[in-house]
Amino acid sequence: MRAAWYQRLGPASEVLELGEMPDPTPSSGELLIRLFASGVNPADVKRRAGLGSYSKMEHSRVIPNSDGAGVVVGIGENAQPSWLGRRVWLFNGQRLGRAYGTAAELISLPSKFVADLPSHISFDEGATLGIPAMTAFHGVFSDGAVKGKTVLVSGGAGAVGWYSVALAVWGGAQVIATVSSPEKAARAMAGGAYATINYKSEDVASRVNELTDGRGVERLVSVDFGGDLRWATQVVAMNGSISSYASDTQKHPQIAFQEFASRNIRFIPFILNSLPSDVLDRARWGVNAWLEEQPNLMRPVGGKFGLKEIAASHEAVEAGEKFGTIVVRPGE
Repeated sequence: MRAAWYQRLGPASEVLELGEMPDPTPSSGELLIRLFASGVNPADVKRRAGLGSYSKMEHSRVIPNSDGAGVVVGIGENAQPSWLGRRVWLFNGQRLGRAYGTAAELISLPSKFVADLPSHISFDEGATLGIPAMTAFHGVFSDGAVKGKTVLVSGGAGAVGWYSVALAVWGGAQVIATVSSPEKAARAMAGGAYATINYKSEDVASRVNELTDGRGVERLVSVDFGGDLRWATQVVAMNGSISSYASDTQKHPQIAFQEFASRNIRFIPFILNSLPSDVLDRARWGVNAWLEEQPNLMRPVGGKFGLKEIAASHEAVEAGEKFGTIVVRPGE
């Protein structure tokens, strides 16, 4: 199979290589998937660059990227034969000890990390679902249903943020999103937000209280817990909750315990790839239910690249100007 890989950490243009590798053989419980699209997420780029907690090579050779979409072309022992020939999307490719991700023509992966791809969703769109949509689903619903509640999504025009807005609206919530520009406000509104707040030019706490008549929001889905702390406890209602999947502004934020305790605010931090299997199952089937019930809603693809352009695809993520997920097509 054709694949892209790196054998040392560093800049994309210097360490990513392209060539031939043996086709993978599915182990027990695994599916062999021919990939038509590979999603490039910020964590994939950080792993290759050696940033943050990814300062060491995990394996001697790594095929990057965790997410993808394709067709099941083989099954391992103990895998259900009914998977053969099905269109699928997948997550946790280059994760949890596996060296070989989705920047290749084929991947072998446990079926618990695979879901059916509805016929109305393209492979490119399917490759955007893994980390962004699964993270968004757990962030929105980790503390229960949101029907009739008001949800605040910080960074509502980002890959995860946009899916958080759309999923919360699908779940029956009124959604407010923080954004950094009028263009991003329009994106969040397209996802279903009924109001946006420009956190660069507006006071978030004042605007939330204005929009909710002083009640606050029952749930905050935070893209940057440390950065959002300056106003979080001022906007979350009594007995509300904050779920967060990142804290890039402050890696080790300090919380005002009494402010949390006095309002009974629950804090739910998480990393998607290590969540329990039943929680991941709830997210992948929940995402698919949303796909079926919202067939015409956008699944943002931020750019499309051939496999030979793998370095450029990683650089596009690093540039930070995309809307949606950058996609690599292994067959091109």
